[in-house]
Amino acid sequence: MLKREKYLKKIRGFYHTPTLIKIIYGMRRSGKSVILKQIIEEIKKEGVADSNIIYINFESLKYDFIKNAKDLYNYIESLKTNNDIYYVFLDEIQKVEDFEKGINSLRITENYNIFITGSNSRMTLLELSTDLSGRYVSFRINPLSFKEVVKLTKTDKKDYEKLLYDYFKWGGLPQRFIFVKDEDKISYLSSVYDSIILKDIVERLGIKDIASFNKILQYILDTESREFSRENVINYLQKEHHEIANDTLYNYLEAFSSTFIMNKVYRYDIHGKSVLKTLNKYYANDLGIKQIKTNAENINYSVALENVVYNDLLGKDYKVYVGKTKKGEIDFVASKNGKIKYIQVCYDMRDEETRNREFNAFNGLDASDKYIITMNKDDYSNNDIKCLNIFDFLMDDNF
Repeated sequence: MLKREKYLKKIRGFYHTPTLIKIIYGMRRSGKSVILKQIIEEIKKEGVADSNIIYINFESLKYDFIKNAKDLYNYIESLKTNNDIYYVFLDEIQKVEDFEKGINSLRITENYNIFITGSNSRMTLLELSTDLSGRYVSFRINPLSFKEVVKLTKTDKKDYEKLLYDYFKWGGLPQRFIFVKDEDKISYLSSVYDSIILKDIVERLGIKDIASFNKILQYILDTESREFSRENVINYLQKEHHEIANDTLYNYLEAFSSTFIMNKVYRYDIHGKSVLKTLNKYYANDLGIKQIKTNAENINYSVALENVVYNDLLGKDYKVYVGKTKKGEIDFVASKNGKIKYIQVCYDMRDEETRNREFNAFNGLDASDKYIITMNKDDYSNNDIKCLNIFDFLMDDNF
């Protein structure tokens, strides 16, 4: 089992803080349950007794009787046999109605140190702000990064490129690495997507027109990394004999983000120093899900590389925007700890015209660090702009 140290080191400082609920959220099958179990292993080594650890997976029928906040509170209370602190791990808790109230009631008894996971927007600041405001810390878990995949598969450096092309196609959901045959990978990824549709889209968000939902998702994935255009989506649907209202379209787009199928990336006006709410882009949270939901027979590796860089920047805790300049755009503006990095992604820079285009994208920008991330091993850096091979970027936690 791969130890997901990049997340555990963020959570460890909160292992023994009963006053704060620990929320671990992200896409289905991205590894949240594994992280819970790894936390349990670590606190046991620190001396927490088995008798003071409560683990409930709400996807199990064993706990189907817990329907609402009161059921949750009463059941946890019934398990208490002493006055020591209990470590409570609640996996996929969004299935419980008004769970926030039950958790808050447990928290104020001061006997429970609570960790919860969830797979949709109910785990985010927007929906938890009323009942749990200021009483929790949250950690988003993403599918495996390329560096984690290297560790999981024990891949030598000489085989990084082969592994990356596999990653472009099948993504980083941990369990997909169990399967060798392409048809088995497709079946697994399809089952993950279907569970998102059934449990998060239909049950949670109440979306009924799954055919239109799938059509829109397919279009967004097929046009990934391009500016989003409502008119283009509507025209595409009309050609496919689907009619949809504006409000419904935007509800579907929100569903993509809130179930972590896609990431919406806002545009940042570099010269105006402001985030723009229009002309945003979308990137797939996992390229394996993209693979099974698009019609393309051949992978666009330039787009796949851009997607991988975006996801890795998120995993490195950057806030990421598309950069708007006076003359065009920068692929990514990455911000962390008050510092900004401007980033272009270019699959192949061997052509001089291509190099000139990529370098010129930075014209007129401030003195912040500037990078071009590429598949090429040759170093085309100049005094102001550093060219970085993709593997140097992906394997460097300190970028």
